[in-house]
Amino acid sequence: MTILLEVCVDSAAGLAAAIEGGAGRIELCSALEIGGLTPLPSLMRIAARAAVPIYAMIRPHAGPFIFDGLDEQAMMLDIEAVRAAGLAGVVIGANRPDGTLDLPLIRRLKAHAVGLGSTLHRAFDLVPDADQALEQAIGLGCERILTSGRAVKAADGIDTLKRLSEKAAGRISIMPGSGIRPANVGEILRATGAREVHGSCSSPVESADPRAVAFGFEAKSTNRTDVAVVRQMCRAIEGAG
Repeated sequence: MTILLEVCVDSAAGLAAAIEGGAGRIELCSALEIGGLTPLPSLMRIAARAAVPIYAMIRPHAGPFIFDGLDEQAMMLDIEAVRAAGLAGVVIGANRPDGTLDLPLIRRLKAHAVGLGSTLHRAFDLVPDADQALEQAIGLGCERILTSGRAVKAADGIDTLKRLSEKAAGRISIMPGSGIRPANVGEILRATGAREVHGSCSSPVESADPRAVAFGFEAKSTNRTDVAVVRQMCRAIEGAG
């Protein structure tokens, strides 16, 4: 069985690199340096031309996945933009202050995204009870859960990822993500039995413009999607399949 590689990108250049490298699906974002926010409508329209499925992150601001009424209004409009652009799906999630999933809000987002695919994002990793949240995600009708196994990096959450995959028993896909690279993806896939995996496939890039750095328009160093790393990841996945 083929294992699918999903690559998260936050620019048109990153999108092109991920597709050229062999990504099977794209998570489209802005601001990956803070975990990913909703992409601009212009980037959604560019991504809609791609031959692979595109799922857009729906997250209006950085910080905890705790959203108020104004945030909800923004997310509803963003879902409408995803549909208008012709993308395949959305990446959604929300927590209550105690860390549990904000089920009423996620249900409303899910209902507004009817006809689109849906991934439950790493709000899942903040829950106090992963087994309960797994059943809730299944009840919501999400296609998959993007999770590190409630660890900072997926390599440290392998036991939880494996247990969740076994407990899911095909009712929902458990997609490992966070810190997954060509060097460790094979071990993670073999240990967890996952059939899809998520990564940034990026490399650090130094700014070539010190004035832009000095004025705060650009970071001194940032990570950008690297077509070579995408290809390396695809080869490592093939070796683990």
